[in-house]
Amino acid sequence: MIIGLELSDFWATVNAYTDNNSNEGHGTNASRIKPETRLISINSVDLLTKSNYQDFQRFQVVDVQMAADAQTTLPSLIEAVRSALPADKKDAIAKRGELQRKTYQEDRIRTRTAAALGWNESPISTARLVMETFAAVKNEDWALVASEGNVSNWPVRLWPMEKHHHWLGRSGGYGVGYGAPASVGAALANRDLGRFSVSIQSDGDLMFAPGVLWTAAKHKIPLLSVMHNNRGYHQEVMHLQRLANFRNRKVKLEGDMGPVGTSIENPDIQYHELAKSMGWWAKGPIKDPAQLAFALKEAVAVVKSGHPALLNVWTQPR
Repeated sequence: MIIGLELSDFWATVNAYTDNNSNEGHGTNASRIKPETRLISINSVDLLTKSNYQDFQRFQVVDVQMAADAQTTLPSLIEAVRSALPADKKDAIAKRGELQRKTYQEDRIRTRTAAALGWNESPISTARLVMETFAAVKNEDWALVASEGNVSNWPVRLWPMEKHHHWLGRSGGYGVGYGAPASVGAALANRDLGRFSVSIQSDGDLMFAPGVLWTAAKHKIPLLSVMHNNRGYHQEVMHLQRLANFRNRKVKLEGDMGPVGTSIENPDIQYHELAKSMGWWAKGPIKDPAQLAFALKEAVAVVKSGHPALLNVWTQPR
């Protein structure tokens, strides 16, 4: 049995999708769970269903669907399970918990080992970008106010997210241009709560709605925006590479012609200058990983004083 609490995409939790040339190029779907697994959903989003035409994620059939608030429901649910739990099952559950903790620690070691690869390289690795950022904000009441999928999911793999506000979550629809406005909105909410807002900001994403930088400066919304400047719409770059391989075509044309419409180079965008022009404290481009920690320390001090700060960091693709 699996209980999904406020899942925006239940299908992706219990299924896997591989973008390959199988199924006439549509890719391969596979289940992550056993056929007899029962699924239960507790989700307050169901309370918003009100119109004839709406936009949802991929449809997932569940056995029990509850339109309810998970945070409010969970304490009572935990107590009900404890009360119903037979005494002879407690030892088995304790042993299973020990195994899960051991597996978790082994996975952490593997993840840290992977994160160390290319640690001193330039452009800066995404793992170092993420972990240097965490080192700079870990002593604050921090909140990651943007998605994390564009940096190989390093924040959710390595940051100790122990409070509900530690991560805003994903956009739910993979809308390009979501990150900057969502981060500023969340930072506005966090400002009155005294929380420190930090965003790993994608370069292509910022290009869709750069005007939100002015909004943050105008209304003195404190936000640390660390640019993941890989100089391209890399999701599309990878997709073009896959399609070219499927169809035996050249991935990159001669000169500066490819990938057309997916690289953001020649000229390289000076995001720190863009931010400065709209009233932000900004610094960059940072290409040497040894300079990153000090620059982050400077930026954190600016944000704590009540102003937005942006670091333009040149990074590896993912």
